[in-house]
Amino acid sequence: MSLVGVGMRTHAGVAGKMFRTLAEEGINIQMISTSEIKIAVVIDEKYMELAVRALHKAFGLDQPQ
Repeated sequence: MSLVGVGMRTHAGVAGKMFRTLAEEGINIQMISTSEIKIAVVIDEKYMELAVRALHKAFGLDQPQ
């Protein structure tokens, strides 16, 4: 699962928000990889849908445009 965007260079706290959101859902992060514009994590496949929904909500992506 990854968060990607050039805006991450200027928006502090994106990684923290991602990690906090997953932790609040009880989702264990098995591996982390980062760059200036990407944060990728490996999680158990059984939590994928929960993680996607939680992260969409945390970043306001669950709202209609």
